[in-house]
Amino acid sequence: MPPLRLLTVIVGVFALTVTLFAKTSYAAVFNPESFTLKNGMQVVVIPNRRAPVVSHMVWYKTGAADEPRGKSGIAHFFEHLMFKGTKSVPPGEFSKTIARHGGRDNAFTTQDYTAYFQIVARDKLELVMRLEADRMRNLVLTDKEVLPERDVVLEERRSRTDNNPGSQLWEASRAALFLNHPYKNPVIGWKHEIEQLTTKDALDFYRQFYVPNNAILIVAGDVDAKELKPLAEKYYGVIPGGRKIVRHRVAEPPHLAGRRVEMASRRVGQPSISLNYLAPSYATAEGNRAYALQVLAEIFGGSSTAELYRSLVVEQGIASSAGAWFSPDALDYGTFGVSASPRPGIPIEKVEDALRGSVKKLLKDGVSEKELKRAVKSMVASAVYARDSLRAAPNIIGRALSTGRTIEDVENWPDRIKAVTVDQVNAAARAVLRSESSVTAILRKKQKAGTK
Repeated sequence: MPPLRLLTVIVGVFALTVTLFAKTSYAAVFNPESFTLKNGMQVVVIPNRRAPVVSHMVWYKTGAADEPRGKSGIAHFFEHLMFKGTKSVPPGEFSKTIARHGGRDNAFTTQDYTAYFQIVARDKLELVMRLEADRMRNLVLTDKEVLPERDVVLEERRSRTDNNPGSQLWEASRAALFLNHPYKNPVIGWKHEIEQLTTKDALDFYRQFYVPNNAILIVAGDVDAKELKPLAEKYYGVIPGGRKIVRHRVAEPPHLAGRRVEMASRRVGQPSISLNYLAPSYATAEGNRAYALQVLAEIFGGSSTAELYRSLVVEQGIASSAGAWFSPDALDYGTFGVSASPRPGIPIEKVEDALRGSVKKLLKDGVSEKELKRAVKSMVASAVYARDSLRAAPNIIGRALSTGRTIEDVENWPDRIKAVTVDQVNAAARAVLRSESSVTAILRKKQKAGTK
């Protein structure tokens, strides 16, 4: 599975045009309200009156894949720098202020977006809006703040990637899977490029991307659009919009040969193998293909009752774990993966053969109507459970809006999953699970010298 990072929220500045989505037009999941400020900032409100608490997020439609060539890591580095000070908020005081008022905050960066969030009591909402809007416009950066933070990022890379064989292998497999697209670069950046990032690089990035028309404010919890709109206009609406941002990305050439990466280390506790396939995303897939791939991942390896786990773990007894996953939340390309870990004493080559055999069987036999119905029922139920979470709705909607999708896409998700057919799932499997568009990644335990 790809490593996940946590994240942040986005803020806005906006006129009125309140758009309430008609609840009769589709099977609503979160029933959000949305409006856009005059400066172009989109605002989404998700009322949830279960407790007097709100989640406030600002999402910026920029991530690692938008970085200038040779400046890998600047998006994530700048996420760190947003916690430095403004003229009215000294360095480090942003998070301390949130904590003093009983809240918590964080941020995260991905290939396609950067988000900042706070979770606070309802009566502290205006406070966090004022603080977040302030740093959208008034961040103060000098070498005194920037250069020491660059060392912090380098240490983060050392601890999380350079000293972690699993992370190193994942990084290498991504670099092999994408031949040309910037998704091949790690979000944290390559070490030699992080070392060269400057205060000017940070300020240039800030001025280009951290503008209200490139941001989305999402507030969930004990509030509605009528209550939030005056605050959004007061704090975000006064920030001037920036130049229109067009995200230019290079495309992948045809993939003609499968690739293989292996890593061995004495620090490996659990060996593993994964087969990673280039796939379309929600934003780029034609028709219902992305939804069919989601259903395929659920059927093939989404639980302990799925075919992959049942075959490798239960019946053959050669793996301690096995599963499949599909990552569709991207502006450009998605990834479909299957993976397994051998039981102690089982050669990883035996697990690899079994894993490939399961994929081959899937392509030959396809999935059944019974499997489809069971998977769809489980997936649609998960959407119902997500309504109760204060964090799920803003994260799901934020990812969608940051990667070219709409609120209607999110609200229609259950209906689109229910519309998937057996033929669509099997066609998606044949189109995506192709060896020439794959990377095999193997993590081994390195043996001590003199052992067999």
